[in-house]
Amino acid sequence: MKRIVSISLGSAARDYRVTTTVLGRNVAVDRIGANGSVARAAELLRSFDGHADAIGLGGLTPVFRVGQARYPHRQAIQIAAQATRTPVVDGAVIKATLERWAIAQAARQLPSLFRYQRVLLTSGIERYQLAAAIAQHDAELRFADPLIHLGLPNLPLPRTLAQLELYAATTLPITALLPYRLLHPVALGQEGHDSRLTSLFQWANVIAGDFAFIRRFAPQDLSGKSIITDDPTPAEIEDLRQRGVTTLVTMTPPLSPERPFMAADVLEALVTAIQEARSQPGEAEVLDFITAAAWGPTIQQLNPRPRPKFAFVVHPLRISLVANDPRFRWTRHLPARLVERAAAYMPPLYVSKIRGIRSTATGEESEGILLTLGATPREMMRREPSFTYRRLIRAARMAERMGAQLMGLGAFTSVVGDAGLTVAQKAAIGITSGNSLTVAATLEAAKQAVTLMKGGRPTKVRAVVIGATGSIGAVCARLLAQAVGDVILIAPRPERLLALKQQIEAETPGARITAATHPDAYIGDADLIITTTSSLSGNVVNVDKLKPGAVICDVARPPDVKPQDAARRPDVLIVESGEIVLPGAPDFGVDIDMPPGTAYACLAETALLAMEGKFEDYTLGRNIEIERVKEMYRLWHKHGLQLAGLRSFGVYVTGEMISAKRRLAAERRRHMGLPEEA
Repeated sequence: MKRIVSISLGSAARDYRVTTTVLGRNVAVDRIGANGSVARAAELLRSFDGHADAIGLGGLTPVFRVGQARYPHRQAIQIAAQATRTPVVDGAVIKATLERWAIAQAARQLPSLFRYQRVLLTSGIERYQLAAAIAQHDAELRFADPLIHLGLPNLPLPRTLAQLELYAATTLPITALLPYRLLHPVALGQEGHDSRLTSLFQWANVIAGDFAFIRRFAPQDLSGKSIITDDPTPAEIEDLRQRGVTTLVTMTPPLSPERPFMAADVLEALVTAIQEARSQPGEAEVLDFITAAAWGPTIQQLNPRPRPKFAFVVHPLRISLVANDPRFRWTRHLPARLVERAAAYMPPLYVSKIRGIRSTATGEESEGILLTLGATPREMMRREPSFTYRRLIRAARMAERMGAQLMGLGAFTSVVGDAGLTVAQKAAIGITSGNSLTVAATLEAAKQAVTLMKGGRPTKVRAVVIGATGSIGAVCARLLAQAVGDVILIAPRPERLLALKQQIEAETPGARITAATHPDAYIGDADLIITTTSSLSGNVVNVDKLKPGAVICDVARPPDVKPQDAARRPDVLIVESGEIVLPGAPDFGVDIDMPPGTAYACLAETALLAMEGKFEDYTLGRNIEIERVKEMYRLWHKHGLQLAGLRSFGVYVTGEMISAKRRLAAERRRHMGLPEEA
């Protein structure tokens, strides 16, 4: 049986003796702590020299390897030199091979573990290779080296590998002349919590590094954190569970039931002993050994919890809404235009958690998070699309960091620029504009409204789509052509109108399709007008020209028809685009200006995709696929969503309202000398 000994500057309270089997070879492992005494560590090396197959140095690094540079520490080298017959290793090759492999495997199994996360590395000079591996995954890094090794709270923390290398070049040549225990505070044999890193631990989503440092400096509350480390004991793992750690990645496989995980120096000593090497093994030998032994990380979900599965981005439709947020009440005392311009530059902000949405098909709850940008529609429209793209991409990264796998674009964020395509290309999670369900809900609401105003299912309906060449308008027009056969397309660009007209006529032979750039000549004969523009003026529909008893389905946000205009035509029914009642007991965490449990269709599509488990890009760009609209119809019914009652300017449409409008429409027709409706 092979025997290896790990001699550590750390506490003897963590000593252990186990036997393990690797590649068919039995190995006895002893870990002996020196309680911070370098003299005791040197004595232990001399005593085991020639009586073990390999010796590991725990908490002792004779040569720090940072970037391409090497920084020897005088005292650590002297300690290692006490053994002349038994090979002495410090784990450097394992850190450069197995630990990098472990990070790659962990990132593959948990794609959101590092991407856009805030990662605290307890010591970059001790685990440079670990830092380099994590830095490949778009993480925001902080290195605690100045606080841990030097105890200097005012020294700037390195944030990049380059800054870490500069820090090492500045400090390690000096500290190499000092007693090693000053560089390695946990080697003092002291137990208990050191609070100097508390704020950094609170900042981080992920903490990575030597478990001795994590044990010493971590605060009691680690709720929601992920930890990447080397050798926690079963009792310490249970302690992490009790403190709220969500994910624990141990960079080694379990090798023994009583002491599953062992530090890098132990593993390197184990490789050295089994290979019967006379010195520290080379990288090639270790890589071959890792492959043969099938070593890799151990990932444990210590506190599995419901994660937000989707996110939804909103923004204020008017600047007065900014002051409704308690964080910004003070803005009501400032000039509105100043606030509006300044708010546009705000980064994405977390608003609330969305709970209680529960599918009737699966019984599972889909959670979400609500985020907001600060820009109003006016600010978005007066700027280049890239201005909004940048903020949406930041929102997507923020959403992913909070556990979302899909993000929906609300209001103007879904129509700016290329309607989500650029954001989807830059985001690692699925993106949807929500426009497929918006179309489905709009057409269903329009059908119900026309049926009510006509007193039954009408045999003949003429429809006008204003904003017909937009993403929502185009697919509404295509589906309306199949349903009613007589559609007028209104949009400002003739070339796009002609292309859409030809497409619809090819899809629906026999349909009567008219194209025009202005609606006034046509709305007087229309039974249904669907408006889907991005106009901010509201002067889209001349209500004075509307046919008595007409229906307007206003999809636009802000609305295309203003209440003061609608007041001039009480005989016309103006409804909002179809809103959706979500299943379960939805709680949005804030007032979204909708009745309880009700959401705009764009938000509902995002939640519906989460219920179905479709965490991929869905509705994007200007060309909404009809098949996806039809799929929304199917999933809508599968998971128990319902169309909310028709609303007109925030008020539910009642039977009395419909009767009054039909009576007023009949009176107007008689006054105008028009025939009664069939």
